[in-house]
Amino acid sequence: MLETIWMIFIGALEEGLVYAIMALGVYITYKILDFPDLSVDGTFPMGAAITATLITRGTSPLLTLIISFIIGALAGTLTGIIHVKCKVRDLLAGIIMMTALYSINLRITGGKANVPIFTKKTIFDYEFLKGIPEAIQPYTVSIVLFIIVIIMKLLLDLYLKTKSGYLLRAVGDNDTVVTSLAMDKGYVKIIGLAIANAFVGLSGSVYAQKSGYFDIYSGTGTMVMGLASVIIGINLFKRLTFVKATSAVIIGSVIYKICVAIAIAFGLETSDLKLITAALFLIILVVSNDRKRRAKNNA
Repeated sequence: MLETIWMIFIGALEEGLVYAIMALGVYITYKILDFPDLSVDGTFPMGAAITATLITRGTSPLLTLIISFIIGALAGTLTGIIHVKCKVRDLLAGIIMMTALYSINLRITGGKANVPIFTKKTIFDYEFLKGIPEAIQPYTVSIVLFIIVIIMKLLLDLYLKTKSGYLLRAVGDNDTVVTSLAMDKGYVKIIGLAIANAFVGLSGSVYAQKSGYFDIYSGTGTMVMGLASVIIGINLFKRLTFVKATSAVIIGSVIYKICVAIAIAFGLETSDLKLITAALFLIILVVSNDRKRRAKNNA
């Protein structure tokens, strides 16, 4: 019984870490830029499509991570250009890009809706990983995922401390500040969307290598999962000032996946995953709004 619970926890932890990279990207768009970027639902499977296609052609798994990151940034840039330069509303710009990416992802895979890479070498199969102590070898995947997530978290933390990072925060909080500094707020938005979607593309790449395949529908509901992770993490740790927002988002992603795993363990079908996601997200939003209302009444 305990072994089963432990295996469920490890599985949820690994899934949470994979999606934590994506959640960091959603954190940028939702919490910093206040931009409802639905293109995330297309960028995530695009990272997976690029990775699966390149790996089947013998490309290094590590290189696919970098390429997915760069192409994800390009997709985010295009979303930003549609919004800023073409004057399309933020929500519609995301929908347009998400729709376009569906066809682009199929083009990348040569029209295949599913590309298996079970027999191919991934980032979890490198020889040096076999040299780790035997006691922790069953947790190799968790260790690799943890390292990737921590690297991306630290890079994002460092970026947010730069001048460009402060301007990014300013655009979300008060864009007139950016204008007063003689900076183009539209340009800053484009940079933010590029970084956010780069994270999402990387997450898709890691997902494909962990799951062993690409699926055209793997991005469905990605935005909602990312938002749920961000809201759970931020709300749980908002009173703990020593916990950075990026750390809270990562923990929120893991907690979210654990909640889903528990729901499935109690008898819900895996086909009910989207329903569970919607229900959890609704509960989170209701609780969050209730807290805000109480805080205003007490003020």
